[in-house]
Amino acid sequence: MIAENTQTQMRKGILEYCVLLIISRGEIYASDIIAELKSARLLVVEGTLYPLLTRLKNNGLLSYNWVESTSGPPRKYYMLTADGKAILEQLDMTWQELSYAITTSKNK
Repeated sequence: MIAENTQTQMRKGILEYCVLLIISRGEIYASDIIAELKSARLLVVEGTLYPLLTRLKNNGLLSYNWVESTSGPPRKYYMLTADGKAILEQLDMTWQELSYAITTSKNK
């Protein structure tokens, strides 16, 4: 039970970083973000992703474009803003530091 709680907290902690990484590759639709996260075994549901995307947008890290769809209503495609790119660079450095700390601790 303790391990499960820690695993859940670890996944929640890196979810925002992973979402920013995915969006950094180019404009992307929310369901494609979910598919990529699921394929990476970060199981995410819409009820988790949409509030996160809204928070990132409200913080100025994301913007979006509406794109007409041939099979239904227009779709919202997300992209990083300049601030989002800057935050992602900071998160990249933090991830490298954490990864180094874990690897170093593990190998001692």
